Amino acid sequence: MHRANSSSLSPRYFILNGIPGLEAAHIWISLPFCVMYMIAMVGNCGLIYLISHEEVLHRPMYYFLALLSLTDVSGCTSFVPNMLCIFWFSLKKIDFNACLIQMFFIHMLTGMESGVLMLMALDRYVAICYPLRYSTILTNSVITKVGLATFMRSVLLMIPFTFLIKRLPYCRGNLIYHTYCDHMSVAKLSCGNVKINAIYGLIAAILIGGFDMFCISVSYTMIIRAVLNLSSSDARHKAFSTCTSHICAIVITYVPAFFNFFTHRFGAHTIPHHIHILIANLYLLLPPTLNPIVYGVKTKQIREGVIKLFFKEKDILTMK
Repeated sequence: MHRANSSSLSPRYFILNGIPGLEAAHIWISLPFCVMYMIAMVGNCGLIYLISHEEVLHRPMYYFLALLSLTDVSGCTSFVPNMLCIFWFSLKKIDFNACLIQMFFIHMLTGMESGVLMLMALDRYVAICYPLRYSTILTNSVITKVGLATFMRSVLLMIPFTFLIKRLPYCRGNLIYHTYCDHMSVAKLSCGNVKINAIYGLIAAILIGGFDMFCISVSYTMIIRAVLNLSSSDARHKAFSTCTSHICAIVITYVPAFFNFFTHRFGAHTIPHHIHILIANLYLLLPPTLNPIVYGVKTKQIREGVIKLFFKEKDILTMK
């Protein structure tokens, strides 16, 4: 009987309200988000194209960067177009199953991004601590396997979210005060017990974010020890400079993530709800926007590849 009641209380669709309290400013708010999305798409697709076409970039570090760019493109595409439709056309209705699919992909790709950053830290560890064995340790086969393992970890840990949401009865309306389907934002509409959802969300965050941060911390501890043992200051500077782009990417990803995590759990009654929503959107959109800029500015090989590609295209157009 309970199962029948639960299924009958599942809504056919949800209404994504956007940013509550700022509905009148949705058009203006959409402009920076639209610009950031375009920068993210052009920058990350450009990096993927460059890495796939330039032979000098066919190295483990750049393969992981291409994987990060692919994750970023997929991640921001999973919610930004829908968010812009809410802001521009007031298309707020989303089917229940479509909401679950969006929720799964957003959380899965967020976990994937964290995992790729962890793999990139391990790549820097091998490159600096075992430079002579770098190419033999990180072969194409190994890169494929660890990339697939990271993907499967994220998928397997995020699949339960959809079942945990689907099992709940909903009797508090279908209006979600958000720009996308977030796990706990949807769960709060339920009149059932969501304690399991909250506990599993915390476990998943620890298993992904906590584990990845631990591996990153250990990798950089070993890197710092190895670099400080180098006798030449030039060698130390060169070794550290290969890590600056990755450190920037870590800061860009994890600082908004932690801020979003702690404000959501400990600042729910002190921080205005529209600030929560803005932070949640920036947390998802900021890394895809800034990562290609950081790597383009900080990485010499990528800068040279962009210049080479630009002049190559220019020569082809001139010949035509």
